[in-house]
Amino acid sequence: MDIKTRLVHTGVRSDKGTGSISCPVYQVATFQHPALGESTGFDYSRTINPTRKVLEEAIARLEGGVRGFAFSSGMAAITTVLALLKAGDRVILSDDLYGGTYRLFNQVLSRYGLIGDYVDTGDLAALAARITTATRAIFVETPTNPLMKVSDLRAIAHLARKRDLLTIVDNTFMTPYLQT
Repeated sequence: MDIKTRLVHTGVRSDKGTGSISCPVYQVATFQHPALGESTGFDYSRTINPTRKVLEEAIARLEGGVRGFAFSSGMAAITTVLALLKAGDRVILSDDLYGGTYRLFNQVLSRYGLIGDYVDTGDLAALAARITTATRAIFVETPTNPLMKVSDLRAIAHLARKRDLLTIVDNTFMTPYLQT
């Protein structure tokens, strides 16, 4: 299905209870349950609510993925993904990186044993040369913040797949629709 078709149909779903054809923004903190031990699937809006569920499904659909996840901030998303790694794992990171991400990695995650290797991710040969047997992920920010350097995401993802590495992309400035 073409991206434009997916965009048009994203978030469109009917609600049998109300007859609504699109999901409203749910502005509630908690949800009522039918009975003790029974759930509607929604407990507390901070963890999941119908609006967020539709957003996460839309992200997955647009990306061709199995699941999508929504976070309260980009740093929350980055922290969650990097928590998949363990002490001794190495991560190759863009050498021009948002300051908050740089501080998270060097002042917090490094205390837990994650090792960062910084490289110009626009230089695929230099990036490939930094991969070691302990490398578990490539973290790319493109365009970078603050210098707006661009990396070839398709080539980086291909390299990562060949080496069985996780590809993590922080795409602050540009929509995935315009950059592959």
